Amino acid sequence: MHPPELIIFDCDGVLIDSEVISARVLIEALADVGVPVDMDHVQTHFLGRSWAKVAAEIRTSHSFLPGADFEEKYRTDLLAHFENELAQTVDIETLLGRLKTRTCVATSSSPKRTLRSLELTGLLNHFEGRIFTASEVARGKPAPDLFLHAAERMCTDPARCLVIEDSVPGIEAALAAGMPVLRFTGGSHLKGNSERVLTLGGKVQCFDNWQQFPEMVPLAIRNQADG
Repeated sequence: MHPPELIIFDCDGVLIDSEVISARVLIEALADVGVPVDMDHVQTHFLGRSWAKVAAEIRTSHSFLPGADFEEKYRTDLLAHFENELAQTVDIETLLGRLKTRTCVATSSSPKRTLRSLELTGLLNHFEGRIFTASEVARGKPAPDLFLHAAERMCTDPARCLVIEDSVPGIEAALAAGMPVLRFTGGSHLKGNSERVLTLGGKVQCFDNWQQFPEMVPLAIRNQADG
């Protein structure tokens, strides 16, 4: 792997430990309209995807299309839970303070949710003005559009980007964009999975602790002499 010129972070499950909260709120919202799904279904079919893809999957699998009212209530309820429950992934802010490589965020979440999530967790100042969402491209993950859009906006060759993802669609999107990718597995939603599952059968390198990152990508880390 070449020294990255840009590190592209996914948000949910990477910067913030949000996926278990999101899954729980969505499961409850769907149960209220008679659509039974469990955590395994959410992780397999919804994780890392834009709302448009999630809604399409619900329609295909359960013959129910979540309309604008459903989406708005789900988003409102989710943000209410975030206010009290949302946290950074452990040690991410320490790592961000040590990086010398440029960074940005590329996420399937809505702009409003992303900004509020980063604000609540105290991470917004690390990425302000460098946040890109699926609303800005025609196709969300696993298509490469969002990562290519982020690289273009950051004036960086895709091959010199490094993507940090947690979801399979995000990993597929990074690879389709021609970008190296590491899978962060330290989020609560990935606890208990086997190494084979997490590495996708050895196809992707994983790590579950941000303290490991400097050893994995040492040239992205600021030395003491750098100030």
